[in-house]
Amino acid sequence: MPQIKLTTSIAAPLEVVFDLSRSIDVHQISMQQSDERAIGGITSGLIQKDETVTWQARHLLRKRQLAVKITRMEPYNFFEDEMLKGDFKLMWHRHYFSFENGITTMRDVFFFEAPFGFAGKIFCYLFLTGYMRRLLSRRNFVIKDYAESGRWTSILS
Repeated sequence: MPQIKLTTSIAAPLEVVFDLSRSIDVHQISMQQSDERAIGGITSGLIQKDETVTWQARHLLRKRQLAVKITRMEPYNFFEDEMLKGDFKLMWHRHYFSFENGITTMRDVFFFEAPFGFAGKIFCYLFLTGYMRRLLSRRNFVIKDYAESGRWTSILS
């Protein structure tokens, strides 16, 4: 099962970074290239534990939907979302946060498995893992930009 780990250092308060990370609105901003939109469940604002969101986006030449649920949350330290329905065989994303010396460290651990057995595994290792890493990196760049520039106030007011 492919695993993606990313670490992003952000010069902003822990609470701001945590809330931007669970903001439906920030996620949509970060995924504009794929026209990702929340179409079900929580469609704006901050998602909470046990809430769901269904995303619709254009990825890999077709429109796709992904429903996820926040299954665990420890405010300002951690939350986890898991796929309920979508194209993956399984998927979960753990988000970890810590704060030291004015810097919030945001760590992502993203696990997924493609369907289609051996062919799906080959596709994951040759293409899909890199594609997903770029999507998560773009999302983290937007979170960092909003947090450090002060634009977070327009989202978290």
